[in-house]
Amino acid sequence: MIKKLIFYLSFIFLLALIGCNSSKEETLTYFGGKIINPKSKYVVLFSLDKVIDTFYLDTENKFLGKLKNANEGLYYFFHGNENQYIYLEPKDSLMLRLNTWDFDESLVFAGEGAERNNILLDCFLEDEKEKKAFYEFNKLEPANFKRKVDYLAKLKLETYQDYVENHSTETSGFKEILKVALTYPLYERIEKYPIIHAKYSESGSFPKLDKSFFTYRDQVKIDKDSLMYFPPYFRYVRTYLYNKTYALGHPSVKNKYSSKFTSDLLTIIDKNITSELSKNVLLKQTVISHFYNKSSCEINEDPFDKFFEFSTNEKDKKQIQQIINDSKAVKKNNTLPDFNVIDFANIERPISEIIKGKNALLFFWNDEYYSENYIASRMAYLSKANPTITFIQIKIDGIKTVNIENTDVTNQYYIDAKSVANTFLTSKMPRCILVNKAQKVTNGYASFSSFNINPYLKALSEN
Repeated sequence: MIKKLIFYLSFIFLLALIGCNSSKEETLTYFGGKIINPKSKYVVLFSLDKVIDTFYLDTENKFLGKLKNANEGLYYFFHGNENQYIYLEPKDSLMLRLNTWDFDESLVFAGEGAERNNILLDCFLEDEKEKKAFYEFNKLEPANFKRKVDYLAKLKLETYQDYVENHSTETSGFKEILKVALTYPLYERIEKYPIIHAKYSESGSFPKLDKSFFTYRDQVKIDKDSLMYFPPYFRYVRTYLYNKTYALGHPSVKNKYSSKFTSDLLTIIDKNITSELSKNVLLKQTVISHFYNKSSCEINEDPFDKFFEFSTNEKDKKQIQQIINDSKAVKKNNTLPDFNVIDFANIERPISEIIKGKNALLFFWNDEYYSENYIASRMAYLSKANPTITFIQIKIDGIKTVNIENTDVTNQYYIDAKSVANTFLTSKMPRCILVNKAQKVTNGYASFSSFNINPYLKALSEN
C-alpha cells in the first residue's frame, strides 16, 4: 500500500535540474520539498543525535538541501515541534510535501528514494491505527491475544516479502530497517501485554504465559547502536528490558516505580546490553524518567548509585549529579529561596513579590525538553483543574521577546545568568516547585508532565 504522489510541475523541473548538474567528482544527495502552513522558517536534518544541516524555506515555503558524500542510512528531520524519519541513499533526490496542520497524515514523498520512504511512512501510520485496536486486545486472555498477534505478524511478513520481491535492488540496510518498522512495534506489544493486562485485571496479577508466547525473541536483536535512535527499535528494546525486570518477581506498577524496581532494571540493562553507547543511553533515560515520573524531590540513593556504577559516560554522570544537587538545594518545608525574574516588559522583579499570599506552581523550562504548544496545552489543563493555584512559567537561560501564545503573559518570565535561581538549576533540566501561601516549599522537584503531580497539586489547593 505504497502511497502515490503527483508533484507540482515545479518539483519535476527541479528534479530534472538536479540530474543534469550533479558533480562527477563527488556523490550528491538531495533532500527538499514544500511545507504548507509552516511552523518555522527552516527544516533541520539529523543523523542519530547529530545535526547534519539546516535548510531554510524560501518565499514559497520550499527548501532544497544538498548533501555531499552522504552515508546510506536512517535520518530524521524536524520542522516546528514535529519530526519524521527518512532513509537516504547516495544519489537520492528525495522531495516531500506536508501540511503542518496534519503533519504525518499529509506527508508524502516523490523523487529518487520515494518508494522506500513512503512504505516506511505507511508502517508508521499503520502502527498508529493499531494502537487503538490493542486497547481491547490487551484485555483478552493469553491464547486469544496470541492468535491476534500471530495473524498480524503473518500479514506484516507478507508485506515485507512482497516489497523485497518487487524491489530487487534494495540494499540490505534498508531491508533491515523495513523489517524492524513492520515487526518491532508488534513485538513491543507482545512484551507489553502482561504488564498492561495486569492493570486491566481485577487481581492486578500478571497472566500465566507458556514458553511459546515469546518465541519471536529468537529472531530479534537488542544491541544495535545504529538502530537505537529509530523509535520502533528503541521502544521494543526498552519494553523487553522492563518485562525482564518484572520477571524477577516485581508486582504490577500502577503509578510509580519502586527504588528496587529501578535498581533491578538498571542491572538488567547492564547485563543484557553489551554496546557501550546503547547501554549508556538506556541507563540515563531510565534513571531520569523514573525520577521525573515519581514527581517528588525525595531522592532514592540506590538507583542513582547503580547508574554511577554502570554508566561510562562522564557527561551523563555530571548531569545526573547536577539533578541530585539541584533537588537537594530546594528542600521541602523550607522557605523558597528568593530570586529575580524578568517579565516581558523587561522589568526585573523578585519572585517573593510575585507569589506573595498565593499557592503557586513555578515551572522552570527550556525548549530543549518541552515545546511551547505542549506547555500551553498542559498549563490550560492544570490551571482549570486547580483554579486556586497560580501557575507561573519561567524560562531558563533565555532573553525571549515573544511569550508563549494562549497562556497568560502576566504569569510568564525568564531568568538570566545573574539570577540566584541558577544555583538550583545547574542541570538545565525542567522542574516544578510547589509553594504555599507562606512561601514554604511543598514539593521541590515535581514533574510538569507526570500524572503523579496531581496529588501534590490537590494537597496544595486545600492548603
